Order: sequence, then C-alpha cells, then structure tokens
Amino acid sequence: MHSYQFLDDIAVADLAFRAEGDSVEELFHGATEALLETLADPSTVAVTWERRIEHVCGALDELLFEWLSDLVYWKDAAGVVFHEADLSVVQKGTTWTLAAVLRGAPVDRTTQTLHNDVKGVTKHLYEVKQQGMRWYAQVVVDV
Repeated sequence: MHSYQFLDDIAVADLAFRAEGDSVEELFHGATEALLETLADPSTVAVTWERRIEHVCGALDELLFEWLSDLVYWKDAAGVVFHEADLSVVQKGTTWTLAAVLRGAPVDRTTQTLHNDVKGVTKHLYEVKQQGMRWYAQVVVDV
C-alpha cells in the first residue's frame, strides 16, 4: 500500500509532496503517482505513447531522484503527460535497479486536465528514509 499528500507549507514558490509506502517499491509508486498528478489528471490522459526506462544506482535516494527527474525530462523531450507508470524496484547487494514502463500521450489541452508545468525535481528539503516498517520521501519540484 502506498499514498501521497501535497504539502502546502513546505515550499512557497514550488510544489512539495510527501509519499510513503509499505516497501521501497510502494514508496516509488506513491512518489510517481504524486508527480503524475502534479502534471495532469492521469485519468484524462490516453495511452498513445510508451517508453521503457531502467536505472541502476548505489543509493536509493539517488534512484528515486533520477526516476522522478526522468519523468520531467520525458514530459519536455517528448511533449507528453502520463497516464501511468508500471515499475519495479529491486535490490541486489548494494545496487538498486528500477525497471519501468511509462505510458501517456502528447499534451492536448482539449482532452486533458493539465495542472502544472514542472521544470525539475530539486534537492531542496529532499529526503528518503525508512521509519519502522514504512518508507517515506519528501520531494520539492520547481514549477
């Protein structure tokens, strides 16, 4: 199980959210859903575009940062917003691997409910941590 909430009092000129999950993978799902929702209402985005993405990192916080930054990159590079992202996160030794399939469609103001034009994921107040059995991330994005 995962969840996210937008934080109104964290970053005045930017947008912040906190994601959490019962596992690392669920944390990534929560953070991904928060970023997708920041860009557009996923339910209004068709699936006509798809990209497979893989990242390998030694640090979990770097992996999440790279993944979320990838979403912003593809939004700009391909001019798309997203319906969903299927992903898995696996640890082997000291290495973390994320494998994902990102699905969406080119921006279309007539059929999609667009929210924010995110310019980037920032390191401002960024953190990934485990407390007890839950994983948490706090993310600030530049809008």
